[in-house]
Amino acid sequence: MDSTTPMVETPKKKFKLKMPGAFVILFILTIVAVMATWIIPAGSYSKLSYDQASTELKITDAHGNVKKVPATQNQLDKLHVKIDIKQFTSGGITAAVSIPNTYQRLKQNPAGPSDITTSMVNGTIQAVDIMVFILVLGGMIGVVKVSGAFESGLVALTKKTKGHEFLSIFFVSILMVLGGTLCGIEEEAVAFYPILVPVFIAMGYDSIVCVGAIFLASSIGTTFSTINPFSVVIASNAAGIDFTQGMIWRIVGLVVGSIFLIIYLGRYSKKVKADPTASYTYEDSKAFNKLWSVSAGDGNKEPVFTIRKKIILLLFVVTFPIMVWGVMAKGWWFPTMASSFLVFSIAIMILTGTGKEGLGEKGVIDAFVNGASSLVGVSFIIGLARGINIVLNQGLISDTILQYASSLVVGVSGPIFIIVMMIIFFFLGFIVPSSSGLAVLAMPIFAPLADSANIPRYIVVSAYQFGQYAMLFLAPTGLVMATLQMLDIRYSHWVKFVWPVVVFVLLFGGGLLVLQVLVS
Repeated sequence: MDSTTPMVETPKKKFKLKMPGAFVILFILTIVAVMATWIIPAGSYSKLSYDQASTELKITDAHGNVKKVPATQNQLDKLHVKIDIKQFTSGGITAAVSIPNTYQRLKQNPAGPSDITTSMVNGTIQAVDIMVFILVLGGMIGVVKVSGAFESGLVALTKKTKGHEFLSIFFVSILMVLGGTLCGIEEEAVAFYPILVPVFIAMGYDSIVCVGAIFLASSIGTTFSTINPFSVVIASNAAGIDFTQGMIWRIVGLVVGSIFLIIYLGRYSKKVKADPTASYTYEDSKAFNKLWSVSAGDGNKEPVFTIRKKIILLLFVVTFPIMVWGVMAKGWWFPTMASSFLVFSIAIMILTGTGKEGLGEKGVIDAFVNGASSLVGVSFIIGLARGINIVLNQGLISDTILQYASSLVVGVSGPIFIIVMMIIFFFLGFIVPSSSGLAVLAMPIFAPLADSANIPRYIVVSAYQFGQYAMLFLAPTGLVMATLQMLDIRYSHWVKFVWPVVVFVLLFGGGLLVLQVLVS
């Protein structure tokens, strides 16, 4: 080589730590849960439930022995369970409730290597109702997409919202906040992504804004639940109080939390719209847009918004308010919701498959199957997350963690008591991501401790809400991983966006709790 030829230095590749995907994170957490069953002592509280067949209370002790007693208030008082007997007999509380002061150490029951995959399978089986709902939703989306109704409707919508794009984010966020605080819309929120994400993309927003306006908004509403039956109502029942106690404080929290959310979303949305490279998910934006964006026309040729397409889009949109009404007014659960979505899917398939430009039977069936298959990954995520809870419960360590946590707040002053309580619920939210599940397990244990600290029990209910939901913004064991998988968002990008919200909930919630203690 000629010595005069300049040497071109090859740039060194920098090592960059990359956060694993949802499936890998949950797999690692399952292994950690299995290991924990070898380290944390096994133990259990006695559990109390109502037997509809015999109309008696059923007590199952730590060793699995069952005893039935009359379903009377006197029996509950003897067990130190400060809950109105009507909550059991009317079906207000259906899950087994922990009985205070009954914790017993048990023989260790560690999980083995085979439990890693077994728990995944069993968790998926437990989540089958949600999975069917998601697959039906995906099938319906697939048919609507091939009908061309999305494209035509998007053209009409973007024309009307031009210059006022953030209003859509604002109204969607407010509706989701209301859904969260009134009826606990969480898993059901996945149904809103297919209809709203293409709209937000067309307006120049990124995937984070989509999750913020739907998942984050509904979660803020649930954090400050007012009459949500799956959170504040069942927690208040398990604490032995009426859910209307502390309502004013929760409304104040809801208003402040909603204002914070709108300001936070507004600032981020404005930044992303002005400079797309400012998006936390910019490096993945091409893949995201390819997955979710809908073409609004080809050049000067706009898609024709025919009567048939309008009817298809109307049928698609109307399923969502019907779902919300069913959940709030009729107590629908996922099988009923899936059935209602399937009714509208069949109607859309008939309209898309018939007529002069119809796709025919094979065309609409293929579209439905392809749409459902696109959400298989999301469905599995929900099942795998539940598998972690199965490992902890079968390893008999969940109640040990609960017992240890309760010992941390014995004998401390009011303000310290309630802050420690919120932090405890924050960590318990990782172990028990179900709001109703944590309420019936923990509230009968923690609520009586408030009496010894001269604190009203409704403040403990608020501590449970603020603590658990601050964790559920982050916890891979909750719904967040399914949401991120659905929109193909990296967990690290989500954490970067959501951590200020978590800090806000803990600081503002903690301040609100201390204020309640001081004025009570």
